[in-house]
Amino acid sequence: MKVIIAGAGAMGSRFGLMLHQAKNEVILVDGWPEHIDNIKKDGLKANFNGEEVVAQIPIYHQNEVASVDFSADLVILFTKAMQLDAMMKEIKNMVGTNTKVLCLLNGIGHEDVIKKYVPLSNIILGNTMWTAGLEGPGKAKLFGNGSIDLQNLGEDGRDATEEVIACLNKANLNAKYSGNILSSIYKKACVNGTMNGLCTILDSNMAGFGETDVADAIVESIVSEFAAIAKMEKADLNIEEVLTQIKSCYNRETIGLHHPSMYQDLIINNRLTEIDYINGAIVRKGKQYNIETPYCSFLTQLVHAKEQILGAK
Repeated sequence: MKVIIAGAGAMGSRFGLMLHQAKNEVILVDGWPEHIDNIKKDGLKANFNGEEVVAQIPIYHQNEVASVDFSADLVILFTKAMQLDAMMKEIKNMVGTNTKVLCLLNGIGHEDVIKKYVPLSNIILGNTMWTAGLEGPGKAKLFGNGSIDLQNLGEDGRDATEEVIACLNKANLNAKYSGNILSSIYKKACVNGTMNGLCTILDSNMAGFGETDVADAIVESIVSEFAAIAKMEKADLNIEEVLTQIKSCYNRETIGLHHPSMYQDLIINNRLTEIDYINGAIVRKGKQYNIETPYCSFLTQLVHAKEQILGAK
């Protein structure tokens, strides 16, 4: 297949490399000049399960793709949520009537942006358990195994995704069809909607927050708001299962000493966060469904205040 990886950071580099190795025609599109320059000059480098590999994959800055002659069969989205609309505008000349668009972004409601550019029948929502990191511009660190759950939003459902699933599985990306991807997305969003914002505001790793006397009460209040919105969107969310998963993040012996991605974006790298597409999305949908979401609203406001205080860009 002819594949565009839109957002070629850590996860985009993983998917681009694995699809390239499976003999697909892949191009990378990103907005980080140094990352782009290094890949153009030296190829995409990766420590891939302990093996050093280099792949020569074409990469373009998103501002220059309007002139690129490439008609995609599949677009895989890995941008930051707030960059999604701009990316879709930039690549629209490479998206045809039959191009499938697979969204693997964190957060909720991205289909509302994507459907401005492609029909609902071409949109595939996914949730991935793959992980990846960047050791520097042009150099990825890829360890472990993972999987992808995905669902087409059109009436044809699974039939419309068979070719995409086959392509992903040929690249050993372990894709499978889900009858209710929103449940997986909301479950993951509950983890992000608690650990990300709270650890960022409290300047804490997950274990430090989890060991406070009030952690469970705060988490349960936030999850209850996510669950109320999920119910309105016919997403089956098992609250006890979600709470168990969140509380497992407190474990110092596993991932408890980790600082979530929002903390890394804002506190370490002074970047704007994706709070509007996690807790902020619950606030917007709460207004739509006439559901009160005070905890998500307050946490969203606190994170924005922190962004402004720190002068995040």
